[in-house]
Amino acid sequence: VLAPRRGWVFPGLDQRLAAAADPASVGAAPPARPYAAAAKTAKRGSHKTKQEETKKKQVTKRRLLMSKPVDDVYLTWCYKRPSYDVEKAVGMLKKFQELDFTYPKQYVYINVFLDMALQKKKKVEPFASTVLLPHRFTDETNKVLVFTENEQEAEIARANGAAVVGGVELIKWILEDEIHVDFYVAVPAIMPKLIPLRNKLRRKYPSTKRNSLGHDIPKMLQFFREGLEYMVQDEHLIKTRIARVSL
Repeated sequence: VLAPRRGWVFPGLDQRLAAAADPASVGAAPPARPYAAAAKTAKRGSHKTKQEETKKKQVTKRRLLMSKPVDDVYLTWCYKRPSYDVEKAVGMLKKFQELDFTYPKQYVYINVFLDMALQKKKKVEPFASTVLLPHRFTDETNKVLVFTENEQEAEIARANGAAVVGGVELIKWILEDEIHVDFYVAVPAIMPKLIPLRNKLRRKYPSTKRNSLGHDIPKMLQFFREGLEYMVQDEHLIKTRIARVSL
């Protein structure tokens, strides 16, 4: 109804249908499409132009100025980043705290960058350890579990602040994640019975290398209850807190 004649909607359709029905044109080669090759060459050319544009966009490194800034307002990329010794840096932190009216007992964090390279392109494996700082800056204490089957040693452990004290009966609860503590210490006599926990505890498994295996239970408890645990991140970086601004 809307298109009484076919040619009104598709002009030249009759001629195309007739050419397709002609048997002489069945084996003929398809018509050439020169625009396809042109499109391919255009794409290649555009790819090159993109690479050239990215090369142009690369900003050359600016050379830092040898002199120091004359005041406290300057462009940071023009000068080498300043560094200070520990005493001056702490003094600056305290001064900033007074100017900003921030909480005076906020933590002070430190970033330690380690050289983990060894000979023959090898690296030191990332590790974790515990250190006992000379000045405590927090009232929090870690939860420590003591493995011992001696009742006298168990009483000493409880008296010195152990969170959990016991023997082989604790193995089942630890494997089932029923006991959650921060550190595990043990006496040498019970170590052969703790082998099932080696894969579970991993680096927290008691050992003399980590100072978590020995006879001096009070000393081990003090070390791990008040100690600060740190670990290597990103293969060479240690991030940890070491004090408060008010100290």
